[in-house]
Amino acid sequence: MTDKIVIYQKPTCSKCRATLSLLKESGEEFESINYYETPLTAGELRELIQKLNLPVRDILRKDEPAAHNLSAASDDEIIKAMVENPDLIQRPIVVSGDRAKLCRPPETVMDFLK
Repeated sequence: MTDKIVIYQKPTCSKCRATLSLLKESGEEFESINYYETPLTAGELRELIQKLNLPVRDILRKDEPAAHNLSAASDDEIIKAMVENPDLIQRPIVVSGDRAKLCRPPETVMDFLK
């Protein structure tokens, strides 16, 4: 594999921990980014969304209290809210080169290991 795997995660998230465990077991080299300690910029988040090839609303954690005010928000407003409040971002997101996946369920990360 030529592109390094990067996982954007929150250490207290069970799906993130499970995905990290699968990556560690695989023996593949990867970088783990806790996006609470290293916050994403709006530009970085836009790039991730583009690589995910998903609508912005698909990576919004709709059950979060802060998301309830975003039902009529534009994509730009949602991205701004996600940058200001990382709890609004679905996780974990795994990237390799131009490919990215929201690894829910965690086993989705296996697509990067083949």
